[in-house]
Parts: sequence; structure tokens; C-alpha cells
Amino acid sequence: MSAPSYAAQAQQRPNANPNNQQAYQQPHALTPNQFQQGPPQQQYGQQQPPHQQQQQPPQQQQQPPQQQQKNNIINNGQQMNMQNQNQNQMSRQTPPPQQMQLMQQAPQTHTQQPPQVQANGTQDWRIGLVAPKKDTRTRTEDVTDTKGNQFEDYYLKRELLMGLFEKGYEQPSPIQEESIPVALAGRDILARAKNGTGKTAAYLIPVIEKTEISKNAIQSLVMVPTRELALQTAQLCKELGKHLNIQVMVTTGGTNLKDDIMRLSKTVHVVVATPGRLLDLTQKNLTKLNQCMTVVMDEADKLLSPEFQPVLEQLFSYLPEGRQLLMYSATFPLTVKDFKDKFMNKPYEINLMEELTLRGVSQYYAFVEERQKVHCLNTLFSKLQINQSIIFCNSVQRVELLAKKITQQGYSCFFIHAKMLQSHRNRVFQEFRRGGCRNLVCSDLFTRGIDIQAVNVVINFDFPKNAETYLHRIGRSGRFGHLGLAINLITYEDRFNLYR
Repeated sequence: MSAPSYAAQAQQRPNANPNNQQAYQQPHALTPNQFQQGPPQQQYGQQQPPHQQQQQPPQQQQQPPQQQQKNNIINNGQQMNMQNQNQNQMSRQTPPPQQMQLMQQAPQTHTQQPPQVQANGTQDWRIGLVAPKKDTRTRTEDVTDTKGNQFEDYYLKRELLMGLFEKGYEQPSPIQEESIPVALAGRDILARAKNGTGKTAAYLIPVIEKTEISKNAIQSLVMVPTRELALQTAQLCKELGKHLNIQVMVTTGGTNLKDDIMRLSKTVHVVVATPGRLLDLTQKNLTKLNQCMTVVMDEADKLLSPEFQPVLEQLFSYLPEGRQLLMYSATFPLTVKDFKDKFMNKPYEINLMEELTLRGVSQYYAFVEERQKVHCLNTLFSKLQINQSIIFCNSVQRVELLAKKITQQGYSCFFIHAKMLQSHRNRVFQEFRRGGCRNLVCSDLFTRGIDIQAVNVVINFDFPKNAETYLHRIGRSGRFGHLGLAINLITYEDRFNLYR
């Protein structure tokens, strides 16, 4: 049975907008919760208490003549009405002592705050804070299948809760529910979870919570494999800990060493770094790690590759004994067992990878010839409704060449790869995050941890060589349970990698 052509695939997939129900077969979006108004407040009756009611004076026994009786009845009625009005007015102005006590207490019962709010102030920290606009897009069970916990349940610092609220964190994701309490208890963690499910916040929240602001020392170290991921992680750490005035430093290769030296002369609580630059600073006795009691390895499978593992083992010789080690990744190689046995102390293992790929990412492939790829890409651009897309190539040369061809066809496009100057890479990365361009052509530099919520389409212009790279590539779309689309252009030679 022959595989469908890319044109047939494009017709079957006319729209990639996450809001397009036809393209994603998305269920009807849930309407916002309808909050019913409570019953109206009970209206107090106008009837006066018994002690305020006026008793009618008894009527006279004597019966005068008919005319005199008529006049007396009229006069007596007028006098009785005047007496009742005066007595009612006096009763309203000077109520009995019991009623005065009730009236004095009544305003207090209506204006007093709830006891639990007044006692511990659990809700006062939200006053004056502005939450970001709520994301109403549909989310999958990758992030919604939780135990129902709230961030307040972990007894976090109020300033940290304020940062989470302003950043838009409503409740913990599954990996955060499993990881945060264990990390706060000081135990080592070996966690495996899907891309885009909140792993970064799962370790940053305990790191910020355990940081002593008054202590002038590096207390936590976060190691990541790429420079862009280091910048992204450091920025999130600053935003979550801004009310605590936590001092975060990011150091990566390709930047000026003098700038790092000047920054280390000031207070630093958390360091986010790539292993090579951090080892260089440590060997020169510029970075003091003797009080660093929390170490995080994000994208641990990449850090345990032959490229980084020797550097890591040297860095661990500068760390104190008894330090806590947290390792997070979507995939783990076989070498993780040897590293775990050597550097971890009975780690708590978390595995939320019941399936490899995100449920919200729809995957398609099309068999094409090499010379048809650019034309196929142009067809996809015209058929799909793209918020932002990332297009992967297997080499630096193909990245630049493809970006040039896309620009010539009239589409806005950036490109980024490892051989660019670091300043140029940073500028492209930040501009793409802000939405300054719709399409980004890149190498596998962007497969690790990069979180851009607007990306809804990933295109493998060149099919990856191994399954791990494929999982990380398509994980750039469908972030945090949202819907995404992954399209693979496969040549005759790529079919062996497809079925491997």
C-alpha cells in the first residue's frame, strides 16, 4: 500500500491553528465555570420586637349621649394616634438597653473580615497583584491529570507564592506535585517526564524556597546543556523570586569572562550555567561552591553524554558532601545508572512517561523526494494557519540555505545554529520569543528545553537520526498541554530511521 503524498496530507490537514476544531479534532471547548449567585441576604422584617410594641389604652366604660359619644370617639382617636406616634418616635430614638447592645454589635458583624483571613492572612498576599491574562486554550491530561493540590499546600514563602501568581501558575502539574514536596524534604530525585509539562518550575520552586536571602553565598547550582536554555531558566528564576530579591547569575560559554568576574564580586544566590564555563570559573577559584547544597541537572540525558560527563565529574569534586542532587529529563540513557550509583544517595525516582509523546501533538509524515522538500514546505505554509513554527535541519549549512530560500518566497524567517556568535544567537532567540518572526530554522541546538508557548507547528525538514532527538524536537510544540502539530518530510533514505 503506497504512502500518501504530501499534497494529500496537506489537504487532510488544512489548518494547524490550535483553536481549529476540524484540524485537531478538538472537543468542544469547555465554557467558563458559571458561578451561581448565592441566595439574597435575609431581609430583616419591619415588625418591632415585642418590648417595643405599644399597647393600646383601654376604652372608657361610660357611654355618653349619642352626639357626645361621637365627638369623644373622634377626640380620643386623635389623641391615641398622637400618643402612638410620639411613643414610636421615642422608641426609635432611645431603644431599650438590649436593643442598643445589639445595634452596637451589628455593624461589627457585617464589616469584620472572616476569622481565618484575619488570623493568618492567607489571602492578603494577592492584594495589589496583577495576574496575566488567563490562557483559555484546551489542555490535555499531560498537565491536567493532577491530585488537586495547590501551591499553598506546600507552605511556600508568601513572596514565592506572589511570584507564581503573577507568572500565571494556577496549580501544580503532575511532575510538580510529585517533585516539589520531595525536593523540599532534601532528598535526591531522579525524575522523568514529558517535554513541556513543567519540569523547570518543578525544581526552581524548591530551589527558591530553600534559598536564604541573608546569606552571601552560592547556595544552588543549575546546570543545563545549552546557552539558550540557561538564559531561559535564569529568567524564570528571577521572575518567580523577584519578591524575595533573589540574586541569580547566568554564565555560559561564548560570553565575556570579565563580566562574570564582575558579577561574582557581588551577591549571588543561584547560578545557572553550562558545565564548561562553570568548570573554568571554579578552577580559577572565582566560583565558591563549598556552600552549594542543591545541584540541579536539567536535560540530564544530554549532560550525561560523552561531551559533558567528564566535565561534570570534575565539578562534583568541588561540591560539598551531603549536597542534594536533582536530575530531570524526558529520556535517560543507560549511562545514568552508573552516574546515579556514584553521585546520588538513594534517589527518589519519578517516572511519568507512560507514553513517549505528548497527547496534544498530532504527528504526520509525508514521503517526498529531496528536490521536492522546499516546494512541499511552501505548500504547508500556504495551507496551515501557523502561530509560530520551528523547522529543523541536520546541518549548519542546510539551516542557512533553507532560511534564505524561505525568505525569498516571501515568508518571515530567522535562523540559529551553534556556530553563530553568542551575541547574535541571543538576539535571535529573544526576538523570536517576543514574536518578532513567525518561522525559525535551526539545528538541534533548539531541541532542548526551549519553551515558547506560541509555537504550534514543528517541521522536521530533515528527519532526525535517533528517537531521542525526535522526541525532543516535536516537544517544542504543544507546550504545557496545549495542542500542536509535528510534520515530518521523509525521503527514501530516511525510511530506515522511521521504522527503527
